[in-house]
Formats: sequence, structure tokens, C-alpha cells
Amino acid sequence: MTTTLDRSPGPSGAAGAARPRTGPSRYSGFRPEVQGLRFVAVLLVVLYHVFLGRVSGGVDVFLLISAFFLTLSFVRKLESGRPLAIGRYWLHVFKRLLPLAALTVLGTLLLVELLYPAYDVGRWRAEGLASVFYVENWALALNAVDYYAADHSTASPFQHFWSLSVQGQVFLVWPLVFAAAWLLGRWRGWRPVPVLAVLFGAIFAVSLAWSVHSTAAQQAFAYFDTRARLWEFALGSLLALAVPYLRPPRAARVALGWAGMLSMVSVGVLIDVQGAFPGWIALWPLASAAAIIVAGRSGSRLGLDRILASKPLVRLGDASYALYLVHWPLLITYLVLRDRPMAGPRSGVLLVLLSVLLAVLLTRFVEDRLRAWSWPEQSKRRLAGVVVLCLALVAAPVLSLQHAEDRRATAILAEADRNNPGAAVLLPGYRGQADPDAPAIPVVTGDHYRKPGLGEPCPAELGISERHQQWCFDTVPNAEPAATLLVVGNSHVHMWIPAVEELAEANDWRVVTYIRGNCMYSTVEEQVADHEACARWLEGTDPVVEAVGPDLVLLQGTRSTDEDEEQFTPGMEQRVRGLAERGIQVIGLRDNARFDFVPAQCAVDHGADAAECAASHVILGPDSPLAPVADELDRVSMVDMGDLICPDGRCPPVVGNVYTYWDNNHLTVEYVRTLAPMFVERVRDALATDGVAPRAAP
Repeated sequence: MTTTLDRSPGPSGAAGAARPRTGPSRYSGFRPEVQGLRFVAVLLVVLYHVFLGRVSGGVDVFLLISAFFLTLSFVRKLESGRPLAIGRYWLHVFKRLLPLAALTVLGTLLLVELLYPAYDVGRWRAEGLASVFYVENWALALNAVDYYAADHSTASPFQHFWSLSVQGQVFLVWPLVFAAAWLLGRWRGWRPVPVLAVLFGAIFAVSLAWSVHSTAAQQAFAYFDTRARLWEFALGSLLALAVPYLRPPRAARVALGWAGMLSMVSVGVLIDVQGAFPGWIALWPLASAAAIIVAGRSGSRLGLDRILASKPLVRLGDASYALYLVHWPLLITYLVLRDRPMAGPRSGVLLVLLSVLLAVLLTRFVEDRLRAWSWPEQSKRRLAGVVVLCLALVAAPVLSLQHAEDRRATAILAEADRNNPGAAVLLPGYRGQADPDAPAIPVVTGDHYRKPGLGEPCPAELGISERHQQWCFDTVPNAEPAATLLVVGNSHVHMWIPAVEELAEANDWRVVTYIRGNCMYSTVEEQVADHEACARWLEGTDPVVEAVGPDLVLLQGTRSTDEDEEQFTPGMEQRVRGLAERGIQVIGLRDNARFDFVPAQCAVDHGADAAECAASHVILGPDSPLAPVADELDRVSMVDMGDLICPDGRCPPVVGNVYTYWDNNHLTVEYVRTLAPMFVERVRDALATDGVAPRAAP
């Protein structure tokens, strides 16, 4: 199809407002005040990001505006009887959006390679690829709820692409809604506008209900969840359908416009948008923007539309897409270079001015010229070629670099037995043959933590309920074990699984695990994060113990904090004593040190021998809150590996050419593997001290 919209896509992603090329229609007409509103929404995003370090609600406004313009375009087609040409629409809209997006991604990747800490480069490459393929919101959503995601102190330079990704996904879905209205119209003879009102009303209701529920249950995920954002688009579509029938008097238009603008500007100041959206509270900025759109052209000298529809704002509205694209990587790059959490007043003003200038230049010399390029519009094949070329321009270098990194990592790991002995260098009499110039492992890529595998799910004959089955695994199966070990706890026992497997093999044990990250084996009250899920996991601990019938239980005996403390989590002592009273031998692991920085990242940035990368912690001292209970009860054995993680009272980021930590509190799989022989020995010694023969049931 040939679009009836002349303006370029704004940051809302929809083809912008434009003068119609067809005959009169109640849904036609250029809306310059909405084009100006688009710039104001993006400017709010930029100003709040730069000066306040907050989210403004402006993103939600241009989600609504994108659906508003998209709906006007398709309704004109439906009313005039023209073909919807959905396939051509998809190609056309992405042909217009992708060139600037791909250019921004490539420019940001270049900045990342040249200026950003090496520790995070791998992750930013992956996010750049996710951004150009319009799935960055899902990458961020999964990262937000993944407890094992790597700890990154630097904000993603691609984070702002989440909203563009949501819009790109909606651009694929929304035309199908119009197609459904067209089919229903042909089948039942219904007019398209009432049908669309019902369809978008249903999407609005279902999505808003999901958004409210999901925001309450898992807000960090819901913020990036397309399903929780569809209602904002649906509201924009409903507004587009209704506006021709909403004709308030002039005085009401003036009042609506200014009240809407004042309300929209105040959202980010009065509400924690990042922490509260996209639930029902997001109606605030959307209702504010809707009031401005309904106010429309007031015809009054006092009307807000005199400002919004002015030529400067309309022209800046044309550049709003580019402004949204470039402001965030410029801001994050500046903060990385200056090692600051926020820009100052003077630097902030310069960043805003630079962003606006760059956006205007990109719009004039890139976007406008590509829009005027008629060759791609002559066939779908040519349009598709432009789309594929834009994707390939980003995918090719990213995948090539990733392939090179993978080959390098494979070559390094092939020599790991010789060059990366890890904790073995701490043993008396160690004599190594390592290459002194060999890189440390694991190879730092900035990816998520590679969790140790837990094996197959617990067999049905154990009788674990469906409610708790997801956390139960038969990690080391053994049909006739000398003893059964149950591992219960969170990620701080999960990370020891490679050593536990070696322990089981050495003693002919079976190992069953019941683990959920971020949950404490204590009481419901202590489940601070992921409270609902952790409470459900904790509810299953006693039934799992009963079903497994373990001879031994291994758990996290204490908990370190990044405030240099060691805690015996309230309720954990009760759990330990309860297991001991049932005749189960408890192996309590003293926790490892926890820091307020990432040692591996420090080592990559400053060198493995840098003094600031090796810290101490109270947990390395001789006194532990678990020790009195272990001394009192023969059925409780304490195992302390701290001196092998932090020799001589300091915690270096690298031991034996192996990174010890992957974030600020979890050990790497590679280092735990090198600790496994010492772990086996210390568990045996601890059990022997309490009179337990390691190869037999206690």
C-alpha cells in the first residue's frame, strides 16, 4: 500500500500525523498539535533521564500517540474501501523505522567497544542485536526477574529500545485487528468503527487487568511485558475512534489542553514511574495526553494548541524519533566516561542540546532522504531488501564478534587443566606448569551466570506435589546409595553443586536438590524478595524432606551481607534443630564473603592484582553464629571454605588464574570445581568429628 501519512515515524514508532491524500473523512486531517505533543513527550523523557535520573511517563504517552495515528490511517482505509495491504504496511513501516534504529545501534556498539568496561561488552552486543530485532523488552524482562543474571553496575546503553521493541511487536499485531474488523464487516455487514471499538475495548480490558495483576505480582517483569502494555495502545486506538465525535466548546478545549499538559508534566515528579507502572496508575499520563488530544485545535489565542501546533514544535516533532534514539546512549556513555551516577546541571544541558542537534541532523540528512527515496517503494521485494539489509548490518558484526569470542573461549578452556588450576595453587607443595600469560577463566563476556545443572526432575514415585515439583531434582541418581543427601536452599548452595557431585561420587551417595534462588530456608517472614514464590517454595520443604527421607541435609548455615556482617537468619536455627531432632545429619555451609562491588569486574577494569579488587569480610574470622549450634549438637556439622576462597584474610578476584566470583556474592562454576577435592575432604572431616562415617548412613 501507499501510506496516507506524510510525516516520519516518531519515537512512538507509528507513521506520524500527516495531511490526507484521499477525500474528506472524519478520521482524516493533519494534527499538528499532536505532532508537537509527541516532541513534548520525548523531551520529558530526555529531561527526566538526564536531570532527575527518573522515568517521566512520556514513554506511555507516545505509545498512545503511535496507536492513535496508526488507527486513523487504517480506519480511513476501511471507510473508503481501499485494500488494507497489511504485508506492504509491515514492510513499509519497518523500512522507515529500521535505518535510524540500525544506525543508532551500530554507533552505540562502536562506543561500547571503544569506551565501555570490557566486563559488560558481551551483554551489550547481545542487547544491540535484540534491539534491532525488536525483542529488547523481553531481554530486559527476563533479566529483571532472573536471580542468576549477572550483576551490572552500568546501565544498558540499549535499555531505551524496550519501548520501541514493544511498538514494533504491536505494529505486527494491530493490522490483524483491522483485518478482523474488515472480515466481520464483510461477513455480517457491520460498520468497521463499532467493530473496532468492541475489539479494542476487549483488548483494553483484558490487557489492563493483566497489567494490574502482573504489576502487583512481578512489577520488574511487567514493566517490559508487551501484554501488560497493549491496553495503552488500545486506549490510543479507542481515542482515535472517538475524537471525531468529541466536540467540546472552545473554553473547555482551552481548559482541557492546559490541564492535560500540567498533569502530564507532573507525573514523573509525583510518582515512581519505574517502580509503579504499567498498572492502573499509568492511566494518569495517558488521560492527560488524551485530554490534550481531545482539546485539539481550540481556535483560541490562549489555547495550548497555539504552542504545540507552532512550526518549531511541529518540526521538532518530526525529529522526535531520532531524539529518543540518540539521547540515551549519549547519556550512558557520558556517565561511563565520567564514572558518575548522574549528569550535572551544565553537562546535562550540553547533553540535551547535543541530543537535539544530532536528532535534527539525523532526521534531515538520513531519515528525510531515505523517506524521499522512491526506489524501495516500487515493489515489496525492494522494501524487504531494505529491511533485511538494516538487520544484517547489525547482525553480521555482532555475530562475527561473538563467534570470535566463542572460538577464543574454546581455545582457552582447552588449556585450562594446565593454565587455570584455581584453588589447587593453595595446597601445600603445589608445583604448576601454567603459562604465566594465559587468560583467566571463565572468559568474561558479561553474559548471565552459567548455573550448575541440577539433573532430572524428581521421579514421580517420590510423590512431590505439582505445586513444588518445579524445584525438586534428582541431581545424582543412585539406585542403592550408601546414603541420601538432600540439598536445600538458594543460590548459595546451588553454586556448590559441582563439589557436591564429587562428594556424592566419592561416598556412593544419592543427591536430591530442592533449591530456589533468593529464598531463605527459614520462615515465611524472612522471605523479603520474591515473597510469594519463596513462601510457596518454603511450604514444600517439609513435604520434600518427608518424601526423600534423607540421611543428610546440606544447607546454607549462615548468611553474609555486603555490610560486613554474618547472620544466622532468624528461623534457620529452628530449621536446623528440627532436622537434627529427626535424626538427620545437617551439613551447614558457612557462607562466603559478600561485597558491594563485583571483584571480577574490578579485575577486568583495574587488573587482578589491584589492591581495591581484594577486600576482607567479617565472615572470614574464626567466630560464626552457626558454631555454637554445631558444637552443641552432634547432628549438626559446620563446613567453612572461606580460607580457600579468600586466602590470608583477603578475597582476590583471581586465584590460580580462575575468577573466584562472577558477581558480588556468587562463586564461579569453574572455581567451585577446583575447590571440589578440598570440599570433599572438609565435609568428611566435619562428619568424622561428629562421629559420622562418610560412606554409611548416619
